[in-house]
Amino acid sequence: MNAIGQDVEMMTVLKAVMSLDLPDCWVCAGFVRAKIWDTLHGIEKTPLPDIDVIYFNHQHTAEDIDKQLEEKLHHILPALPWSVKNQARMHTRNHVPPYLSSEDAIAKFPETATALGVRLDQHENVILTAPHGIEDVLQLEVKPTPYFLRNEKRMQIYRQRVNKKNWQSTWKKLKIYVT
Repeated sequence: MNAIGQDVEMMTVLKAVMSLDLPDCWVCAGFVRAKIWDTLHGIEKTPLPDIDVIYFNHQHTAEDIDKQLEEKLHHILPALPWSVKNQARMHTRNHVPPYLSSEDAIAKFPETATALGVRLDQHENVILTAPHGIEDVLQLEVKPTPYFLRNEKRMQIYRQRVNKKNWQSTWKKLKIYVT
């Protein structure tokens, strides 16, 4: 994850998130995926619609806590589009069984290329979680995660999401798999 470690803006984001000291916390999805795809396409930086911060805390699951955390991040870095979600409550919104951890939630994201998260360790080294590996994102392939493949309703969500995102308009080399 040298590309992230050498990106001053990304490291600033990760340090801001780290300052919240949240349990099982990751900056995930497009934050990681877009950096990889930008690098592989020779694009300096595409704008992100949001910066997804997830954490896992069974003891404090009220949505207003997430909003308070977003406000704290807005105070630190006001120009960024923060989105903070406690994965200990997100199963109710997603109508699925409870997640076991943030990494379990990441594993159940729609696309393997999006099922990625990063955070800093205590020495500010970038740590990556990739429950389905990084091969698909590096090969510029968009595929459903096994969790989405197992259920036709979830596959409909995957297909709609891929169409709506229109990633190929930005990253021309992508191969999108719709099964």
